[in-house]
Order: sequence, then C-alpha cells, then structure tokens
Amino acid sequence: MGRDRFPLKLLLVGFGNVGRELARILVHRTDYPGLADLDVSVVGITTGRHKSLANEDGIDLARALQELDEHGRFTPGNPDYAELDSVKAAETLDYDVLVEMSPLSIENRGEPATRHVRTALGRGRHVISCNKGPLAFAFREIRTLADQKGVAFLHETTVMDGSPVFDMARSCMRGNTILRIDGILNSTSNYVLCAMEKGKTFAEGVAGAQAEQIAEADPSNDLDGWDASVKIVALANVLMGADLRPHDVDRESMAGITPDRVKAARERGNRIKVVCSAWRENNTVKASVKASEVPLEHPFALVDATGSIVRFETDLLGKILMTEENPDITTTAYGVITDLYALDGGDR
Repeated sequence: MGRDRFPLKLLLVGFGNVGRELARILVHRTDYPGLADLDVSVVGITTGRHKSLANEDGIDLARALQELDEHGRFTPGNPDYAELDSVKAAETLDYDVLVEMSPLSIENRGEPATRHVRTALGRGRHVISCNKGPLAFAFREIRTLADQKGVAFLHETTVMDGSPVFDMARSCMRGNTILRIDGILNSTSNYVLCAMEKGKTFAEGVAGAQAEQIAEADPSNDLDGWDASVKIVALANVLMGADLRPHDVDRESMAGITPDRVKAARERGNRIKVVCSAWRENNTVKASVKASEVPLEHPFALVDATGSIVRFETDLLGKILMTEENPDITTTAYGVITDLYALDGGDR
C-alpha cells in the first residue's frame, strides 16, 4: 500500500525518549544521507503531562524540542499549542499515520494505547506502534480491523528496538512455520545479571541500570519478568499465530537470583540469563520467562549488558539467530523509520 499523497502526515501519541529522538533525527535528517527520500511531516504531538501541539502544515519540531528542554512542557506561546488529549487527536486530526509511543500499561491490559490504535485504524489510518500492549493484549482484533480497513499496522520497535525482527520473518522467512522462539529480550535484567557476575549485589546492579537510564525509577516490570512476558507474547501472537496474553506466560521473577547463585553457575561453566521462550505444544502455543543456566559456548551466553538476542526454530530453514549489541535510543527510533519506509513500499 503505497502513499497517496506527500508528505506523509504523522500524529505522534507520546513524546518520551523515543519520540524526541525521532524528532531530532527528522530535524537533522540532512546528517543522514540515507533518509534523503523520507518525506514526512508531523502534524500532531500529544503527551500525558507535557501538553500537546497540532498544525496541519507541520509542527516546528526544533522549537518543540527546545521548549521541552527549557520548560519541560509545550507552552501556550507556541503557535502550534493545542488543547488536545490523545484520544481527541486520534479522532479529529488529519493524519496518515498514528505513531503510538505512549507508556505500556500492563495493569490496564494495554490501554489506552489499544484505544488509540483502534481509533486510527477505524478511521482508515495506518498505525505504527512502539507500544507492545496492543500486540500483547489485542493483536487478533487489531489485525482484523486493519485488514478490514485496508491499512497497515506495523510494530518493528516493540521487540529488540529497531532490529528487523518482524520484517525478517515477514520478508525473508516466507513459507516457514516457526516452531519455537527463544530470546534474551529485557535489557535491565541482563544488565543486572552481568553486574552480579562482577561482584555487585542485586540492588547495586539495579542502581547501576537506573544511573545509566536503562531501568525505570520503578523497575519492577523488568525485574519481575513482565516486560519480557509482553515481548515473547508479541512475538508468539504475530509470528506463530498464537492468542496469548502476558498473564498466560509461565513467568519467573528475578527476586530469587542471588550473587551466590550467579557465582555457582559460573563455576559450573554457565551464565544465568533470563530466557523468553514460546513453543508449539499439540495445537497450542505456550510461553515462559525463566532464569536459566546457559553454557558458555551457547550464543546466548555472549549477550552482555543491554544486548539482546532471538532465535527462531523453523521447519524449513532450521534455526535462525539475530542479535544486537549495545542498542541506544537512536536504534529504537530507527524502528519507526523502517516502518515508515515499509508503508512507502507497500509492506503490511
């Protein structure tokens, strides 16, 4: 489904670290020669706490970033200032693509992100979601709605930042049935485990992850396995035809992992990693998130700090491995850009 008009008009729902980095890239796109043909205009930005902007001719992104740096919010003095919440913007603004970047809420089972997505698709607008909630809590419904409306629902950023996990499966593994998916997909838990291997306590590892802005102020979703559960459910639902929810995952918290346990594993020639898995069992798909001992010669043992890895086991290609080293916020923002290019090229 190629574009019908230029530039492609974007509504950004949420403007946290990923949204701001995306805006920075767009402001400085001449620094990236590969983006010369990326013709987009941001016509709306909505946030939960920093107010909103809207301009059908395109928001001044440089000013938007400057205001957030200087004032921590958008100000009424900005000519693009608008009294809009995210739902109202999704319902009323003229945009081609809604980019869903609001925070994930496991407690609210993917809302309000799923509502934003439904609203945009219902209006016949494309959606790019960085939020994992819609995939983990309502993927089949959303996929059906997108198909009915003839629009795209893309989500490359939801797992492994901007690495082309979904695109590889969609474009390069056609005809394969994925039998199993395993991966290390949560940066905070992996960072903490690596810190404990170096003699740090669990609390010191968490504090280090927070100091480097890897972990949130409240890191419980990462450490209790919820973030990893959402990601493996997203992969299973999209790529294995599952209809799982995060609460269906056999989930293990990191709370029981001590430095002594980490040390004992190393003495046995292993490393402890939080491994996410989804597999076919009879006519169903099951999933787990477990702290597992991985032999040092295993590819998963090579994943350090904030790195990630995923392995697909297929019926025709066998086992396919993808890994990323030390991703940063630019890597994540690129996931949105690759989905924009997919829209331009007609992939859904």
